[in-house]
Amino acid sequence: MNIKLILKKRWVKWTLEILFFVVLYLALRAYMQRDMISGQAPNIQATTIEQQAFNLYTSEPKPVLVHFWATWCGICKLEQDSIDDLSEDYQVMTIAMQSGSDDEVRAYLQEHNLSFNVINDIDGTFVDRYGVVGVPASFVVNSNNEIVASEVGYTTPWGLRIRLWLAN
Repeated sequence: MNIKLILKKRWVKWTLEILFFVVLYLALRAYMQRDMISGQAPNIQATTIEQQAFNLYTSEPKPVLVHFWATWCGICKLEQDSIDDLSEDYQVMTIAMQSGSDDEVRAYLQEHNLSFNVINDIDGTFVDRYGVVGVPASFVVNSNNEIVASEVGYTTPWGLRIRLWLAN
């Protein structure tokens, strides 16, 4: 058989396989984001595990990253250092879901040397309001309390930084 024909068939096969996985990835993302809200962000008025009051609507007039995560989530662990670094430069409020008591979440943060702010959503109130069905999930909320970007799954640190910068 002609070598060019073999290579052409191989490239067609690889292209189709890549296309299949891209379509599968996009379909999975669309499925996981199906219930996530858009538009006006629901207010988050709660106390962090460190007993600090937080109100999304009265926070500083700059973008806020609202980040949902869980202590048991493997992908969240890959992203947690990036979220911690972001919290030094931007306003970040994380919401721990299905992660145990405040003491358990506090111990997790200490064990992993993390310092970002955390609201422990024990009863799923904020998870329901934001339509989160999978973690990690991130929402960039601008100073008008509008969701300008949302993402489910792993997001690169630069992707989050750019979204926060654009929301300014």
